[in-house]
Amino acid sequence: MRTGRTGRPSPAGPVAEVTGLTVAEVTGLTVGPVAGGPPVLRDIGLSLPRGRVLGVVGRSGAGKSSLAHALLGHVRPGLEVRGGTVRVAGLDPFDRAGARRLRGRVVSYLGQDPASALNPALRIGSQIAEAVRLRSPSAFVGRSADVRARVEELLLSVRLPADRAFRRRLPGGLSGGQAQRVALALALAGAPALLVLDEPTSSLDTVLAADMRRLLGEILADGGRSAVLVGHDPEWVAAVADDVIRLDTGRLRATGPLRRAAPASAPVAPRQKNEAVLAGEAALAGKGVPVGKGVPVGEGVPADGGLFVRGVHAVHGRRLPVLRDVSLAVPPGSCTAVVGPSGSGKTTLARCLAGLHRPAHGTVEWRGPAAGRETTGAPVQLVAQDARGALNPRESVRTALVRALSGVGRRSAEDAAREAAELLALVGLEPVLLPRRPGELSGGERQRVALARTLAARPSLLVCDEVTSALDPETADAVLDLLDSLRGTLGLTVVLVTHDLAAAARYADRVVVLDEGRVAEAGPVARVLADPAHPTTRRLLAARADHPVPTVPTVPPVPPEPEPR
Repeated sequence: MRTGRTGRPSPAGPVAEVTGLTVAEVTGLTVGPVAGGPPVLRDIGLSLPRGRVLGVVGRSGAGKSSLAHALLGHVRPGLEVRGGTVRVAGLDPFDRAGARRLRGRVVSYLGQDPASALNPALRIGSQIAEAVRLRSPSAFVGRSADVRARVEELLLSVRLPADRAFRRRLPGGLSGGQAQRVALALALAGAPALLVLDEPTSSLDTVLAADMRRLLGEILADGGRSAVLVGHDPEWVAAVADDVIRLDTGRLRATGPLRRAAPASAPVAPRQKNEAVLAGEAALAGKGVPVGKGVPVGEGVPADGGLFVRGVHAVHGRRLPVLRDVSLAVPPGSCTAVVGPSGSGKTTLARCLAGLHRPAHGTVEWRGPAAGRETTGAPVQLVAQDARGALNPRESVRTALVRALSGVGRRSAEDAAREAAELLALVGLEPVLLPRRPGELSGGERQRVALARTLAARPSLLVCDEVTSALDPETADAVLDLLDSLRGTLGLTVVLVTHDLAAAARYADRVVVLDEGRVAEAGPVARVLADPAHPTTRRLLAARADHPVPTVPTVPPVPPEPEPR
């Protein structure tokens, strides 16, 4: 990978070409009984002509982001390129000289998290101006009027204000949608020939995601720029991409244009628990933990039990109000969904429920765990949106779980190791993941590990803050099915903060709609989503209107390779 042309970018030929690319864990790392583990990418080959858009779909952990990162000459820590070549405009992005000529000028990247692309201490106008000077032709150097004009042009091109007051804002003063558009402006600053878009709308609410997709569609529709679009939404990929590839466990399984299929008329059947989850339940049953249906409202708990929020006001800093007179009740053993547009106060409410943000006024009270449920740790636990940020990148999964277990009672090292494996089994993961660090896991695996660590405290109430926003639909459904299963297995009460109305409709009993820090509407899911009374609910439902779902061309499955002994 370190050899190849490193001269000037070539204006002819495909803008990107990948041949036989194999990416695997660094030789010498030992993961469980198998040294090195399976490859993340296996013998990938593709060619992207200029002016074309290539869609990349697949489940979490399939290798989509690893392929996207390879086009910029990057692999995540713990991985290495084992074979094959990558060429972008004829240059090798893994070569240092080639990377300098390519990144930001020929190929730019827009990821899921705008916070990682923006400097929190630098005003957005200054950040875009710096990108223009570094990535644009030398004519911009030293000509502040031209740089400012280019900054204004970029902001207007992504539908943002270009006035001085907006340019002087810090990233912390932007909404989620505005921050993602500023990150897009940064990516466009060097007028790159290739845009790598890695799930750029997954962290946005339904309305903002729809607006962002329309904007990206317009930017890519002119035909003068190529793009690699990694997406979990097959409908959007179908509308934007010229061709699509589907990855599965690092292999290229299908290629070709997406085709539309009529939506299935049959109701969605409940998913079956996999063997790992069943094994985890059996382990808990053997310890005397009740396994079965969740505790119905009113059975085995006081009549006034549950979560009660009364008149909560919350502020950030000294003056910025976020929540205004929020009141709600969550019955024990139930699932209540909290939905709303970005900036409506959903995450702040979740942090107030978990005791991580002190309300300026009002009270949050949890009364009594479900019957038969022993709570030795904090009764209310938060499962954060960003599992990567919630886990220590230097700690293995085993260390993270054992540390959490040590907070709820002393136990021997052998008992702690056994219980860590049982927690993994409860969330559908194998013990082979115990020695791995968060950076060596897929998004779905990280989210399940974060959930397992939370369950170590034996909570009665789980507050789940956008836990599926960065996952593909199949993995997201699996995580939500797991939460639903845990409600029955452990008698948990769940508050599900989400911008996915389909998830709220499928898994929740009640729904609370927030708008500008206030409760706009609340009630049973069937009533609120079928007959919304508030304009905010109607807007969210309109943006989430159902459409025919495209399908990906399939190829015969490749038999799995035998595991080395």
